[in-house]
Amino acid sequence: MYAVIKTGGKQYKVSQGEVLRVERLPYEVGATVEIKDVLMVVNDSDVKIGKPVVADASVTAEVLGHGLGDKLVMMKKRRRKGSKVKHGHRQTYTALEVKAISA
Repeated sequence: MYAVIKTGGKQYKVSQGEVLRVERLPYEVGATVEIKDVLMVVNDSDVKIGKPVVADASVTAEVLGHGLGDKLVMMKKRRRKGSKVKHGHRQTYTALEVKAISA
C-alpha cells in the first residue's frame, strides 16, 4: 500500500515505515503529524484518485528531526567584465517517518 501526498508545494510517494525529508514543518520532534492532502491511495489493485484530494484519507507520520540539507552553490559570471557573484544556500527540512496510511 502506498499513497501520494502533497506538502510544502511538492508531491511525495510514501509507504508505511518510510522516512522522508519534506520542507520544514512547525512541529516539535516526536510529535505526530496528520497530513490530509492525499492525492492518491493504492492498495494492491484498489486505486483511489482524488479530485483534487481523496475524501477521508490521511497519512499519519512522526517527526524524527529537523535539519539543513546539502549546500547548493550558485555562480554568476560575466565574461570579460571582471564581475563574479557566488551565492550559497542550505534548505531546511523536517524528517518524517510514515506510521499509517488510512483511506
